[in-house]
Amino acid sequence: MAIDIINPYDVAVAQFDDAAERLGLSQAMRAILRKPKRELTVNFPVRMDNGDVEMFTGYRVQHNINRGPAKGGIRFSPQVSLDEVRALAMWMTWKCAVVGIPFGGAKGGVICDPHKMSRAELERMTRRYATEISILIGPDSDIPAPDMNTNPQVMGWIMDTYSMHRGYSIPAVITGKPLAVGGSEGRLEATARGVQVVTRAALRDLGMIPEDCKAVIQGFGNVGSIAARLIKELGCKVVGLSDISGGVYNPKGIDVYTALRYSREHGSLLGLPGTETVTNSELLELPCDVLVPAALENQLTKLNATRIKARLVIEAANGPTTLEADHILNDRGITVVPDILANAGGVTVSYFEWVQDLQRFFWAEGEINERLENIMQRSYQAVRRKSEEQHVNLRLGAYLLAVARVAEATEIRGVYP
Repeated sequence: MAIDIINPYDVAVAQFDDAAERLGLSQAMRAILRKPKRELTVNFPVRMDNGDVEMFTGYRVQHNINRGPAKGGIRFSPQVSLDEVRALAMWMTWKCAVVGIPFGGAKGGVICDPHKMSRAELERMTRRYATEISILIGPDSDIPAPDMNTNPQVMGWIMDTYSMHRGYSIPAVITGKPLAVGGSEGRLEATARGVQVVTRAALRDLGMIPEDCKAVIQGFGNVGSIAARLIKELGCKVVGLSDISGGVYNPKGIDVYTALRYSREHGSLLGLPGTETVTNSELLELPCDVLVPAALENQLTKLNATRIKARLVIEAANGPTTLEADHILNDRGITVVPDILANAGGVTVSYFEWVQDLQRFFWAEGEINERLENIMQRSYQAVRRKSEEQHVNLRLGAYLLAVARVAEATEIRGVYP
């Protein structure tokens, strides 16, 4: 299936414009919130293992910081672009606002293929990128986190690099770190745990019984693999899974623990015993009740939205649904829990980690999960109430809440000078 070439930043701006129109925001407010506050592009050399020097390009974009320090992940991918990072930064602004945590939105990325780099090359590239963006990041200004193809070790290198420049340890400069250097209990599972909370709540609202539901999860990275396990724990039968290599399907159900073990041992889900192979495109159109896109942007488009069979879509990925697909799914009566709510568990526990680092006082995992559950439940209910009051879908309900909160902070602070 051909995938539309869609600029994610255009999607992000159009989603904002829709909310701004309904909120009646002034021309000045719309102009301010449509544009990122800061954009940094860096080109930097890295010495490779064979002695050659390669140039890499990286970005760090801060969309809005009126509610607090900028917050957002760093991704390493050949597909990274400035417009993608702009869109992700804007989505982070709304995500932090919708769950009510005191951060603004940011995002970063490096154009590279980390799977083709040695560990030593990856470390050198990460440390050089961290050095280049150190003029923006800091525990009071901009706190990065893991994203696609980055992990706790990468965060540890960034924390160490920043700390070396300052001459003392500053764990609060970044979140998603290993526990040994100031990471938080529960952070690795946080995004997927938030997905589980909103899935349970949405199923209840729709009168769907988890034990009677079939689920399909696209993406088997940190978020997708853990979400598959936690959705199975809700009682749903997982019938389809996919990773970058393709998908696997069994209408009678897939044992998620077996899939996790097989993926670790073989580096892919393909060939998982007891399943048939499907493409990633076919996976999205499988018969199911719950569909969880947990991979890339622009996976549900006008080309396949008419063939989606799920009653409930939970956006574990950022921006997986295009504007046209959103309208089609809405017209078909398919409920979509939007990304800025559904996957906000990660940034919520990142906030907890930052607070713990600043205080040098750490919480138990049970306490963290309980706090996360409370915030995600409260945020889901607030979005649902707003959507019902305004007679709009959950995405627009979430945007109306989030944009209003950011606009209020921006209005109070005013335009300087």
